Amino acid sequence: MPMSDYEVVIGLEVHCQLATATKMFSGCGYAVGAEPNSQIDAYTLGLPGTLPVPNRAAVDHALRLALAVGCEIPPLSRWARKHYFYPDLPKGYQITQADQPYALGGAIEIPDHARPDDPLATTRVPLLRIHMEEDAGKNTHADEHSLIDYNRAGVPLVEIVSLPALRSAAEAADYVRELRTIVRYLGISAANMEEGTLRCDANVSLRPVGATELGTRCEIKNLNSFKFIEAAINAEIRRQVDLLDAGEAVIQSTMSYDPGRDQTKVMRTKEAAADYRYFPEPDMPPLAIDAAWITAAKASLPALPWARRRALVEFGLSAYDAGVLTADHELANYFDIALAACAELRGQPAASLAKTVCNWVTGELLKLLKADDSDDTDSTSGRSLAACPVSPAALAELIGQIEAGTISGRAGKEVLAKLFAEPGRSPTQIIERDGYRQVSDQAAITAMVREIVQAHPQQLEQLLAGKDKVRGFFVGQVMRVSNGQANPQVVQQALETVLEQLARADDKPDPS
Repeated sequence: MPMSDYEVVIGLEVHCQLATATKMFSGCGYAVGAEPNSQIDAYTLGLPGTLPVPNRAAVDHALRLALAVGCEIPPLSRWARKHYFYPDLPKGYQITQADQPYALGGAIEIPDHARPDDPLATTRVPLLRIHMEEDAGKNTHADEHSLIDYNRAGVPLVEIVSLPALRSAAEAADYVRELRTIVRYLGISAANMEEGTLRCDANVSLRPVGATELGTRCEIKNLNSFKFIEAAINAEIRRQVDLLDAGEAVIQSTMSYDPGRDQTKVMRTKEAAADYRYFPEPDMPPLAIDAAWITAAKASLPALPWARRRALVEFGLSAYDAGVLTADHELANYFDIALAACAELRGQPAASLAKTVCNWVTGELLKLLKADDSDDTDSTSGRSLAACPVSPAALAELIGQIEAGTISGRAGKEVLAKLFAEPGRSPTQIIERDGYRQVSDQAAITAMVREIVQAHPQQLEQLLAGKDKVRGFFVGQVMRVSNGQANPQVVQQALETVLEQLARADDKPDPS
C-alpha cells in the first residue's frame, strides 16, 4: 500500500527540566553545565538513611504550567516508585507519579496546517496528563567504557503526555515548539533541547485510512531538536510502512534515531507498566494542592503566546510578524512597551504604528543584537534582549523623530547603531551632536534641485522624454550634496516643481 493509504498517529511525551535552585527531593544545588559529579549529595547517590522532601518551588512551577494549558488539578496526587536498573539511577528506582498525577487533561494550540490561509486558525492537541518526577543521571558511552555524571540525578522534571492526536511530523514539531514557548513565557525552564532541559519521546503508529483502532506504537527516545523530531518520525513512518507492506507485524519497541543514516532502529522491545513494578512511595504522603495555591498560581500567569499572536494579527500585523514577535517573551514585551511609548509620543493610535515599530524591532534592533560580539557575550549568538543597551523608550523616541520628519530612515539606522554603541545617550542627543537633523526647507531644497538639474542636461533630457527611472538619479544627487540630510519627500516635491517649471518654459512661443 502507498503511504497515502495509512493514517499516521502520533503521541508525544515531553520531559521539561524545571529551573529551581535545588533538586526535586533534596537540598542539593544544581546548575546546567557544572563540572561532572560536582552537584551530588547523599540522597542523589541513594545512600541509606536519606529521605525525600518535595521541592515546593518545583511543584509551583509545575502547577503554573498545568494551569496555563488548562489542566484539571485534583486536590490530591500521589508519588510512586518506578523500578528499573540502569547505572545512571543510583537508587534503582525513580520517584514519579503513576496512576494519580497532579494534572489531568488540558490542551496545546498549534497552527492548523489544513487552513494555511487563515493566520488565526489553530488546532487543539489534547493532553492526557502532566506529572512530576525526578531526572536520572547522564551516561556517556566512549569506546570500551562508559562514564556517568550524577549531577542531573534528582533534578525536577515535568512530563507532558499528549493524547495520540497528532497526524504528521510537522504537527509534532509545531507542538513541541509551542510547548517550549509556553514554558519560557512562564519562566519555569530554559527549555533548551540542545542542553537537554527539554527532551521529547515520540510514539508513532500507523493504521489504514478510515480505521478507528490504533496500530502498534513504537517509541522514539530522546529527540533533542525540532529538526530531529520531524526527521525521526518520518523515518519511523517509512519503517513501519515497509513492514506492513511486506506483511510483517510491527512489534512494540523502543527506538533510537540515527541522523547520519536517517533511520530508526530497535533498542529494545517496549516494557509494559508491570515491568516497572510501580507502587506508592512509602516515604512521602500524598501531595495536596489546595484552592488558595491554585488561585495564587493563576494570578501569576502571563498572557500566553497564542493569545498574544491573535491580538497582534487583529492589530494589523501579518501572521509571520506576530509569530516572530511572540516567539520570545522578552521580545514580545519589548515590542509592547516600545509601541505604547511611540503611540503616546506621536499622539496616534497604536495600530497605525504597529508595523513600523515591528520592522525596527525585528529588523534593525535584532540585527544589531545578533551581530554584537562584545566581551561579555557569546559572539556566535549575540547579545540577549535583556542586555540590550537601547531601551524601548529610546527606540520609540527614535521612531518618533523619523515619523516627524526630523531625520530620515537611513539616518535613523545610523543613530540606532550609535545608541547601541553608546548606552545612556538619547536619540535626540545623538541627532543634534552628529548633525542628523533633516533639511526640510522647501526653498533651499528647490535651489539644490535646480542646480543639479542644470548640471546634468543629458539625464534631464532622458527624464523629460519619459524615462522615469532617471528620477532616482536626481534624488540621489540631492541626497549626496546634502550629506543625506535632505528630506526625501521634500526632494521629490521640489523635483516635480522644477520639472513643471521647465516644461512650462518649453511650451512658451519662441519670441524670434
